[in-house]
Amino acid sequence: MFDTVLVANRGEIALRVIRTLRRLGIRSVAVYSDADAGARHAREADLAVRLPGGYLDIDQVVAATTATGAQAVHPGYGFLAENTAFARRCAAAGVVFVGPPPEAVEAMGDKIRAKATVADAGVPVVPGGAEPGDDLAETARSIGFPVLVKPSAGGGGKGMLVVRSPEELPAALESARRTAAAAFGDGTLLVEKLVGDPRHIEIQVMADAHGAVVHLGERECSLQRRHQKVVEEAPSPLLDEPTRRRMADAAIKAARSVGYVGAGTVEFIVPGDQPGHPGYFIEMNTRLQVEHPVTELVTGLDLVELQLRVAAGEPLPVTQDEIVTRGHAVEARVYAEDPRRDFLPTGGRVIALREPEGHDGVRVDSALQEGAVVGSDYDPMLSKVIAWAPDRAGALRRLDAALRDTTVLGVTTNIAFLRALLADPAVAAGALGTGLIERRLDALLEAAYGAEALPVGVRAAAGLVLQDGLAAAAGDDPWDVPDGWRLGEPAWTRWLLAARGETAEVAVRGLPRSGAEVAVDGGPPVTALLGRGPEGEARVTLDGVTSRFACARDGETVWLGRDGRSWAITPHVAGDPDDRPGAGRAGDGVVRSPMPGTVLLVKVAAGDRVAEGQPLLVVEAMKMEHTVTAPAAGVVAELPVRAGQPVDMDAVLAVVRDDPAAGDGDEPAEREEA
Repeated sequence: MFDTVLVANRGEIALRVIRTLRRLGIRSVAVYSDADAGARHAREADLAVRLPGGYLDIDQVVAATTATGAQAVHPGYGFLAENTAFARRCAAAGVVFVGPPPEAVEAMGDKIRAKATVADAGVPVVPGGAEPGDDLAETARSIGFPVLVKPSAGGGGKGMLVVRSPEELPAALESARRTAAAAFGDGTLLVEKLVGDPRHIEIQVMADAHGAVVHLGERECSLQRRHQKVVEEAPSPLLDEPTRRRMADAAIKAARSVGYVGAGTVEFIVPGDQPGHPGYFIEMNTRLQVEHPVTELVTGLDLVELQLRVAAGEPLPVTQDEIVTRGHAVEARVYAEDPRRDFLPTGGRVIALREPEGHDGVRVDSALQEGAVVGSDYDPMLSKVIAWAPDRAGALRRLDAALRDTTVLGVTTNIAFLRALLADPAVAAGALGTGLIERRLDALLEAAYGAEALPVGVRAAAGLVLQDGLAAAAGDDPWDVPDGWRLGEPAWTRWLLAARGETAEVAVRGLPRSGAEVAVDGGPPVTALLGRGPEGEARVTLDGVTSRFACARDGETVWLGRDGRSWAITPHVAGDPDDRPGAGRAGDGVVRSPMPGTVLLVKVAAGDRVAEGQPLLVVEAMKMEHTVTAPAAGVVAELPVRAGQPVDMDAVLAVVRDDPAAGDGDEPAEREEA
């Protein structure tokens, strides 16, 4: 076994690998980019090496192995995990790459070649065609719409687009090719028949260099948005035992067809409306998967340890007959994203953090820490919360309870949405599908966030926290205490709260810690009390009911969190109703960035006339494109950004003014504006 291993990755997967290295007594080496200086993985490894060129700089990573005496490199997933040039450079430097042979990565990394290889081995594949040999437009017409456009290289759902008509195909091919070239350096595409009501099921395989290949059961990964997995579980609630065996046999055939060694995942798409269907091969991921913890929890095996032992030349320590699955495990991915804004990435600084502790059967894989800055440089996944129980219902309950006790303030996350998804009747019944989130999105958002951006209890809590802040800042002069005391009836301090474009007025009089009155939106005052619990926690008693909120401030913004939800509230003492954060944003022609990222394309110029809904710019974050359109017909009056420019969330991208030519010709444009 190795005595020093370099982990060529970051975040939660780097910490996950370091945890196994520590257990095995192996010295760990972390690498970090300038953006990750001070990150947990760099701090918790035995050694850490700076990479000025970032995680994709092969020369610097290999040099780090030489400098630290590392005998092996574990690539985690993403970055260099499926880069054959990196694997060969490691071999040339006398360093073991903890992964499959480069030839296997090449065979399976090219989806077109992979389909041909496994089809020759007798594994069923999805009907379709691929470049350069096939005309994709003709292939799509021949197999019938809808179809799925996919990059041949890479994975993770990047560049995959559903096309439902011939008219949509040219734009989809252009977008997918651009994304594939940027993300993977290869714009080659393929087109496949879109399987109706599909379920995404994958088989974990492990192979050694001595010819042994085993499977570790399946995972169901059908709960997705934008072809990205959100919740995974093991085993699948769909499969019966005969189908499970057929799919596992097909996965082992696929692995053997390329001389596979190490950990890999064979992915299948299964028609959900055809019980017993063995599924179609779609791809093989030649690395450790993000969702590997659910397999570890049901098998009791450490997949990273198995990877290391196989890479060191040892035979697999278990046979197929010795691998037994017990119970059920479910994993939820916590993303820095806003489900209410079409799951666009978010960002910010983590100002308060609480992750679940003391929950039976719960595991948290996370690299989060207070003070960490979440930007657009890397994938938006922040952590994974995984729960095991003897049965599926118990695992879902434990996972929901763990998410309820997870709080991230300073960065908008999908935690509340995850809880709503786990509670959805279809999910609870195991009636899953890759289109479920899209079909149920409105109901899921309503369940997660309700109809109001600022529920009454949150408004009252925010008012009390703000008033308490004023009281704490008061000096020794009793006349400075903001309790509203006056000769006669006490005065009110009025606050205007803004969150997600919604505003509410809250009035407070009295001292929050000794008893105050709160009035929301001019309603009747109610008695409330602010109590302080543990650090960063506020206990608000309203009409005899006490609620606990995590609370923190980031400049002028107050963050509150409870039960997996969070609220970012921008307050000030109320004055002019139009003098508030977010005022003037609706219907003013100002086009803002929906996410932090980079302007990829600018499709118009200042002075151009545009129609409502016309594409203006394309913003990219984390290899995901978002087209920004004109809010109304008019003229592009301002265009303050250019291609390649980084932008923050809500940064002004363009201003579209009313177009005089859009009127009926009888009235001046000023009448419409008024």
